[in-house]
Amino acid sequence: MRKAVRTRPLPADAAARLAEAVRLREGGEPETARWSLLALGAEFPDDASVAYQTAWAHDVLGLEAEAVPFYERAVTLPGLPRDDRRGALLGLGSTYRVLGRHADAVRTLRQGTDEFPEDGALRAFLAMALYNTGGHHEAMTLLLRLLASTSEDPGVRAYRRAIEFYAGDLDATV
Repeated sequence: MRKAVRTRPLPADAAARLAEAVRLREGGEPETARWSLLALGAEFPDDASVAYQTAWAHDVLGLEAEAVPFYERAVTLPGLPRDDRRGALLGLGSTYRVLGRHADAVRTLRQGTDEFPEDGALRAFLAMALYNTGGHHEAMTLLLRLLASTSEDPGVRAYRRAIEFYAGDLDATV
């Protein structure tokens, strides 16, 4: 029998501890935040937000391999707020890539771009992971489309239509 997963909010005292740990991480005390989050996670192992913040604290400390199970838990458990889910998919995909798990990175970042197609950071990280797996053509297409759609550079803006055209057909010649 599968254990029921808690989907209700953390109790007030635990939510305050989570907020304090985030404040510590953001305030330059990631190691203290990490230990607080590990303790909180031991009490609330089925809380997606605790798992996400724990992953992030590990990532900030350069503990990518240790961050992975927390990211994985965060994206599979219910209840993660939308923006945190976006961040967790980006963090997990990027971390997989750093660890050389390129196929996992592509799979995770594709999921992220499917769920959040407007997010340029997910597309950029997906392009990097595609590059690592030999998907150079798709990576270049993604980056050119991202550049054309988001750049404020006057030169890029002047040639936006041409860049978008060539992004669709990199092998086009006259």
